[in-house]
Amino acid sequence: MGRTSFASRKRTYIVGAVFLILVGILAFRLYTLQFVEFDSFRSQAQRNSISRIASDPLRGIVYDREGNIIVDNNPSYTLTVTPFEFEWSSLALLVQLFNVDSNLVRYRVSRAGQNSFEPVKIMRNLSFQQLSMLEEYRTLLPGINYVIESRRDYHMRPHLSHLLGYTKEISPHLLKTMGDYYQPGDIVGFNGIESFYEDILRGEKGYGYHTVNALGKVVESFDHGQSDIPAVEGSDIVLTIDMDLQSYGERLMLGKRGSIVALDPRNGEVLAFVSSPDYDLRDFTGRISVELWNSLRDDEASPLYNRCSMAAYPPGSTFKMLVAAAALQEGIIDINTRIPCSGVHLLAGQEFGCHGAHGNINVVTAIEHSCNVFFYKLIFKLGFDNLVKYGRLFHFGRVTGMDISNENSGILPSKEYYDKRYGSKWNIGYLINLGIGQGEINTTPLQMAAYTAALANGGTYYRPHAIRAIKHPARDEEELIPGNPENLGFSRSVMEIIQRGMYRSVNGSGTGYLARVGGTRVAGKTGTAQNPPNPDHAWFVGYAPFDDPQIAVAVIVENGGFGGSAAAPLAGAMIRRYLIGPVYPGTTTDSSSSVIEPIDQAEVESAEGVMTD
Repeated sequence: MGRTSFASRKRTYIVGAVFLILVGILAFRLYTLQFVEFDSFRSQAQRNSISRIASDPLRGIVYDREGNIIVDNNPSYTLTVTPFEFEWSSLALLVQLFNVDSNLVRYRVSRAGQNSFEPVKIMRNLSFQQLSMLEEYRTLLPGINYVIESRRDYHMRPHLSHLLGYTKEISPHLLKTMGDYYQPGDIVGFNGIESFYEDILRGEKGYGYHTVNALGKVVESFDHGQSDIPAVEGSDIVLTIDMDLQSYGERLMLGKRGSIVALDPRNGEVLAFVSSPDYDLRDFTGRISVELWNSLRDDEASPLYNRCSMAAYPPGSTFKMLVAAAALQEGIIDINTRIPCSGVHLLAGQEFGCHGAHGNINVVTAIEHSCNVFFYKLIFKLGFDNLVKYGRLFHFGRVTGMDISNENSGILPSKEYYDKRYGSKWNIGYLINLGIGQGEINTTPLQMAAYTAALANGGTYYRPHAIRAIKHPARDEEELIPGNPENLGFSRSVMEIIQRGMYRSVNGSGTGYLARVGGTRVAGKTGTAQNPPNPDHAWFVGYAPFDDPQIAVAVIVENGGFGGSAAAPLAGAMIRRYLIGPVYPGTTTDSSSSVIEPIDQAEVESAEGVMTD
């Protein structure tokens, strides 16, 4: 009995001791939670009960080179759905009233997850009539509301569509590739400078912090808004485009397919960027109708296609200046070298024709008369390696690096290119057509304009750029955009010989005479790009004034035939407009006129300077 009582007391003591220890541990833990770790847990609790809601910034404004606004933002109404409040029974009415995509609503609502109290955007650019309907049927559309956003507004007359690009809602594909900044329903730039300068134009989102309940519903603003981060509006950009010249170029190309690109050869600034046909950016500010989109997409003239920087064509005879400059720089020929032209060149029993029998001529006369035989023979002296070497200097076969999101590199064929394409089934005879800009070589109008600008300024390649400056309103700063000049390494004498040939092509007895402009001297070169079985494409590249180049132009008219008759007058008109101004009734200096002021040989020699054959 005594032993049993002792054992019982012992167990009681042990249990009591364990209890006291547990109570002590619990008291210590409570003390730690209440006093030692209070701040940490309070912070965690606050984070768990705080919701962050983004606010979109205003997109940057676009100015022309004179400081006039051409693209800014207007208020716009966007339809939203709050998933937690939405009733699926009202979906049919929502679709009936607003023609909203029912699959989009299902997708956006299903993705809400724990953010079911945050409104989701489902339709932009509501009309006032649609806003009225929303108010009328609000009780039947639980969870449906609207927010005020901004959309692009265009102030200019010229379309400038292929250069500017447009904005639209981010696609699911881009949402996966463009980083964590973007959320479904966000607006991003598509094509052109809207896409290229997206990070600059978009600004930075703001964030408002709100206290929410256990269900995630907003109760009040957290910390009286002291922790909110305001949105930072996007930076503004200033274009290099001359809007008068752009508008004039678009009018010149009405009814034609092709392109006009004009640059300032002193710095690479893009003065005009005309792709024809084009489209009206105003049609892209809202939800584009299926009918309009299909008509643009299916139009055989391809108005959505950027011919300035994406379309690539054989350059034809406009490429002859590169072949000549490369041969001169390599010492293969000089100003006194003469090559005979009998009107035809024989290679492996095949005849390659010329425009006439030009006799024993030098390189200046060969450029002036666009003699094929001279360049057939010269290209074999130059060879593939030198052709590729100098072609790449002028960015043929690679992009120019212009600040635009879509640019084609074109094709500059090399031995490796032919090996890959034909295997062993090719020979050196493929080189002959390259000497006159035919065959597999393809160049864009943008590349041709930059090439012409480099010839005009004496051998400096400026990266074409459409933005002159970026204005940062938040920092009150303006950042100028340089042209990144590259010295191509040509001697001055080589460039002068090329320039002289181009001058004679317009002002001598060459085919570019329709590009002449009264009041200034134009230098240039025509080209005709073969396009079998369809009519040839017409090229002209040129610059002016001859002794102080301020504009370089590349023009192509698809299926236009001869460059001298189809493209040269357009280039002359663009030069006339930029350097001299509008042509009014009664004037006789318009380059598009059929009356051409005669220029005699003595005047040509005087304008060329002291260099003689």
